[in-house]
Amino acid sequence: MPSYVITEKCDGCKGGEKTACMYICPNDLMVLDPTAMKAYNQEPDQCWECFSCVKICPSQAIEVRGYSDFVPMGSSIMPMMGTEDIMWTCKFRNGVVKRFKFPIRTTSEGSANAYEGSKGKDLSSNLLFTEEADGKTLAQPIELA
Repeated sequence: MPSYVITEKCDGCKGGEKTACMYICPNDLMVLDPTAMKAYNQEPDQCWECFSCVKICPSQAIEVRGYSDFVPMGSSIMPMMGTEDIMWTCKFRNGVVKRFKFPIRTTSEGSANAYEGSKGKDLSSNLLFTEEADGKTLAQPIELA
């Protein structure tokens, strides 16, 4: 089920030029209706159901029905972003509400180093990160059956 906007909750990100959902959508599907100042999915058939717009919406006005492998039929799932984690609220058909909290990151912001372990490597060379100058590779070969 593609993303859909709950118009009663949507405030068009307070009249900005570009809403948060427009900014984050990887397929550029979310647009802002300039007269109503509400966002909507312009091509629901093209939606990847990636939950990016749902997670970023500051007013929790966008929903995507979850896949049945993690959200039973008839249930709804709503994320709530924090600075360190994301809280998923799952409301089941029988009214039971469960919340699951997952960290957004495992390192503190700004501390990740993509080049850790690259000591002595020439990052401007044409070699892959796991290749050595003598043609050997540090990666293990995969045998195909």
